[in-house]
Amino acid sequence: MSAISIYAEASPNPESMKFVLNSTLLPDGVSVDYPNLEAAANSPIAQELFNFDYVGRVFIAQNFVTVTKTQPQLNWTSIIPELRQFIKSYVEAGGELFLVDPAAEQKAAQAASAGDPTQQDGFTSQKIIDLLDNYVRPAVEQDGGNITFKSYHDGIVTVNLQGSCSGCPSATVTLKSGIENLLKRMVPEVREVVAEGVLV
Repeated sequence: MSAISIYAEASPNPESMKFVLNSTLLPDGVSVDYPNLEAAANSPIAQELFNFDYVGRVFIAQNFVTVTKTQPQLNWTSIIPELRQFIKSYVEAGGELFLVDPAAEQKAAQAASAGDPTQQDGFTSQKIIDLLDNYVRPAVEQDGGNITFKSYHDGIVTVNLQGSCSGCPSATVTLKSGIENLLKRMVPEVREVVAEGVLV
């Protein structure tokens, strides 16, 4: 295994830190969000991260891991070296990241939540998904999080905010002033955007 380089990057959420690797962890567009240890059953690396008593959430995307801490009084400067060294050593040693391919898991979850939309809702949903994937997701990933489409019904778009976006003080503002405005402009049928996964 080649040497892994990893650096820490602050996110808009002061309780979340993004650890960026020069290595691919997941295919582009696939991500996993573990709000607690129980949710991380499919990811040995996430389970190990939860062993640090200050880790409260783990989000993994293409080439980064976002860690959200549970202790606001704990300074990042004191824990970044420990987390960076752990992730670097784990990946360099070829440690198992996932037991089941998250891409397959994600497809199954999306299919299950999609329900049975009307054909018109289906067209609108696809337009919304394309806009989120092309315009919104890259910006949200820059901040150490992710946004996924959950449903569209009767003018209301439901999205899921993950990683550093969950619990971020500016998430609601971003959602309403950024994402909602974009979707309303590009897809006239959209009346409102609501989010799951935002812990205020």
